[in-house]
Amino acid sequence: QVQLVESGGGLVQAGGSLRLSCAASGRTFSSYCMGWFRQVPGKEREFVAAINWSGGSTYYADSVKGRFTISRDNAKNTVYLQMNSVKPEDTAVYYCGAAGVWDSTAVVTISSYYYWGQGTQVTVSS
Repeated sequence: QVQLVESGGGLVQAGGSLRLSCAASGRTFSSYCMGWFRQVPGKEREFVAAINWSGGSTYYADSVKGRFTISRDNAKNTVYLQMNSVKPEDTAVYYCGAAGVWDSTAVVTISSYYYWGQGTQVTVSS
């Protein structure tokens, strides 16, 4: 069982930066691939970024590539999402998830994730 708690959301102006954190409980954090997804009301949850077990491989949605960076610290059981040059369309609730597989098809798929956090709101003003 893994419990995930996101933090770091808030209000930021367009062009600014924000760093989200996702803290995991349990001793098995390093055995999971981690992903960030986001969701706006009335729309499906969409993939943002993912990172493999060691942190040596990452994968991004085209919409955030070059602006967002995912990283993890297995010693702290935490995964991060550094958001730079944010845009109003980045406004959403951001969720982190833990998955057991690593490939480009699996990590973008919601059903690949065993555990989810409660989400943190990010609002980008124009």
